[in-house]
Formats: sequence, structure tokens, C-alpha cells
Amino acid sequence: MRAVLAIVLVLAAVPAWSQDAVPPAPYAYRQLPDPAQEARAHDLMVTLRCLKCQSQTIADSDAPMAGDMRHQVRVRIARGEDPAAIRAWMMERYGDYVSYAPQVSRTTWPLFAGPLALLAIAGLLLWRRLGRKWS
Repeated sequence: MRAVLAIVLVLAAVPAWSQDAVPPAPYAYRQLPDPAQEARAHDLMVTLRCLKCQSQTIADSDAPMAGDMRHQVRVRIARGEDPAAIRAWMMERYGDYVSYAPQVSRTTWPLFAGPLALLAIAGLLLWRRLGRKWS
């Protein structure tokens, strides 16, 4: 029974080992030769969230996934793509959560409407409570 459990644990760990064995993408840790392009890439990278770290930008994270995302940003900037188009592509590929500046959309509107609704309900309750005392 222990042998079966050991085999299962080893097989479950193989994908993690293989991920670390993959070399980083060429532009994961290397800047673009053109300083203007690198500046545009960096300006975009500081607005995108690392999906693995979730509290760091892809510019600050050392996670392999963030390196791949930095590579994609730099390659697309080098091709001459607009940073807004790259952001849209990243959000399409990884979801709205990748952006530190989320946009109101079909899937994110509750995040924007929820706090406003709670504030309105609290204001209504406070108005009703204080209105009775002054009447």
C-alpha cells in the first residue's frame, strides 16, 4: 500500500519538476535593445498581475509564468503592437484578473456595482434610523 502511495506522489510531482526544467523564454529576463520599446514594455508590465504570485506585477515577479508573460509583452512590443492591444490580448488569454486596472464588462460589473449597492443600502438604513429620531 505504501509503495502505491509513493508511486502516486512521485507521478503527481513530475509536472512540477518538468516546469522548472524548462529554460526561461529569451526575453523573460533580458531587456529589449531599443530603450524606448523597453520603456513601453515596462510601463505595460507594471500594470499586469502575476497569476501565480497574485500580489506582484509581472515586472517584479520571479515566477516562471511571469517570465513567460514578460517575454510575450516584449516580443509584441518589438513587433510594433500597441500596448492597449497587448493588454487586451493578455486579458483575453488569462482573464480580467491579470489587469490591475479592470474594466467594466459582462463578467466584472458585480465587482463595481456590489459596493455601490451596499453603500446605498447602508445610507438608506442610516437615513431611516436617524429620520425616526428627529421626527
